[in-house]
Amino acid sequence: MLSYVGVALAASALTFLICLSRPPQVNYTSTGVSTNSQDKLNEIRKLIKERYIGDVDDDVLIEAAAKAMLEATGDQWSYYMDKQEYKYYTEDTNNAYEGIGVTVNQSKYNGGFLIEVVEENGGAALAGIKVGDVIIAVEGVSTDTMTIDEARNKIRGKKGTTVELTLNRNGQQMVLLVSRGPVAVFVAGGEMLEDNIGLVTIANFDDRCKIEVTKAIEKLVDQGAEAFIIDVRNNPGGYKSELVELLDYLLPEGVLFTSETYNGERTEDYSDASCLEMPMAVLINANSYSAAEFFAAALEEYGWAKTFGERTTGKGYFQSNFTLSDGSAIHLSVGKYFTPKGVSLAEAGDITPSVTVDVDEEMEEAIRTDTLDPVDD
Repeated sequence: MLSYVGVALAASALTFLICLSRPPQVNYTSTGVSTNSQDKLNEIRKLIKERYIGDVDDDVLIEAAAKAMLEATGDQWSYYMDKQEYKYYTEDTNNAYEGIGVTVNQSKYNGGFLIEVVEENGGAALAGIKVGDVIIAVEGVSTDTMTIDEARNKIRGKKGTTVELTLNRNGQQMVLLVSRGPVAVFVAGGEMLEDNIGLVTIANFDDRCKIEVTKAIEKLVDQGAEAFIIDVRNNPGGYKSELVELLDYLLPEGVLFTSETYNGERTEDYSDASCLEMPMAVLINANSYSAAEFFAAALEEYGWAKTFGERTTGKGYFQSNFTLSDGSAIHLSVGKYFTPKGVSLAEAGDITPSVTVDVDEEMEEAIRTDTLDPVDD
């Protein structure tokens, strides 16, 4: 069974962060908006302010208009972030933030938030919080009607401060005072399985990804690994630079990646001749996004690995963050990526695995039979 593998796999969860692919950041000064369009928006705002029977905050109107404009694109990957959301976003792409160091499932669990990962040496771990605990109140306020963003805003905070959490552990309630501090988010790690197979789990392709993955691989090789399973299930993507550097480490000479911007400009990224020549398998699922999908596709198209699991999300566009004058930002799709063989996920829709399997036991058998068992030439 792959039960021993599952311990190391990334949970389908939210680490009190926004998990999306990570774009470059651009400071932006507005240009090209017609006077008529601006006049219309100002007219609507003025009428609401002067004639609406109730009270409405001017900032609320502006925020709502900003969100609506991005939603009107019909692109699920383009959206508006207010100043606070953008701050969290920036912290998260650095794979480090100030908080207590827990990952919770984004879906409610009996009115609370189920803890699925406790980061080692974080405030939560030091306070005795365990995987499986359920947060049911923050600073005495019930989580029953609290959104994930509201919970995150209450739980995160500056290092040296504390937050009071009420937990449910197997039906027993407890109240813990948890210290906040710097948290380094898990990026990648490895463990040795049976038959000299190394398992490498990649949680995201943000900062430190290439460094952490290569460290994990080299450590496993030193321990005798002769083949690798690379797990990018539940991986939300990340920086193109981290993806390209990692693929360059793994693959032989050739095109790794092609980008095409909104104005038709195309660029290609290449690998040199050095590579890692070992049997490999890549695990993917419906929560493998963007960089995770292109990672799996590149290894498969080069004949370097087979893919196993479920069809992926199919995120073929890439985004840029445009910082606005008040510190807020928009996350806007500005181009699309192509696999080494020129496939666009924006058109193809997803990555379909070489072997479609849903159950761990079936996946293990398929991987061992199709990819990792040694074959005499």
